[in-house]
Amino acid sequence: MLKKILGVAALAISLSATVALAETIKIGVTPGEHAQILEKVAEVAKPKGLDIEILEFSDYVVPNQALNDGELDANSFQHKPYLDNQIADRKFDLVDVAYTVNFPMGIYSKKVKSFDELADGATIAIPNDPTNGGRALLILADKGAIKLKDGVGLKVNPADVTENTKNFKFVELDAAQLPRSIDDVDAAAINTNYALEAGLDPMKDTILKEGEKAPYINLIAVRTADKDKPWVKTLVESYHSEPVKQFILDKYKGAAVPSW
Repeated sequence: MLKKILGVAALAISLSATVALAETIKIGVTPGEHAQILEKVAEVAKPKGLDIEILEFSDYVVPNQALNDGELDANSFQHKPYLDNQIADRKFDLVDVAYTVNFPMGIYSKKVKSFDELADGATIAIPNDPTNGGRALLILADKGAIKLKDGVGLKVNPADVTENTKNFKFVELDAAQLPRSIDDVDAAAINTNYALEAGLDPMKDTILKEGEKAPYINLIAVRTADKDKPWVKTLVESYHSEPVKQFILDKYKGAAVPSW
């Protein structure tokens, strides 16, 4: 009987220690696939002693501000050019700690079935932030539909277009509003997370699609002061696990690509 009591006591102490070691972090994401993937990451992280609370944000600006202000411990929603631009413009003290997935941007239309069908003078809506707007213009440049200034890099805007043989007109809108603009424009360049949220299929509904370019791989960001903390290592290991990779492959079927 004494041994049994001692055994129960030891188990209780062990469980108590496990609970005491558990750490809770808050991660900001945009709705849809980033949130869904983080839910799977949270499943993997929990047995490792890391509890993840997921907070959803409807735009691209607030998650970095919230992280910089200490309201979040990390975020997972953006690619490196966007983060770099935010750091430069807003003086955030943030750093990326791991790559996650790539969501190739697509050009969508409800008025034509292929990009070549777009008429002379067609209106194309693009994101109004410098990195994603530039990303959309680079897709068109890769297609040969426009030409851009030499050496302009990734931060491209409509003023950098030097040749536009079909006289496309560009309308700059908030990225989250682009799916709603499709009825009012001839085509729209939409980030995959917003396309999926709007019920668009990035594999079937695009009339033009970006290649899998390394600069636009998404990432996990944290405050610079936190980058070497143990929970960051656990978070990255959990995200880069085989169960998470398989979840992405099975659920998104090429619309999202594991990039680690």
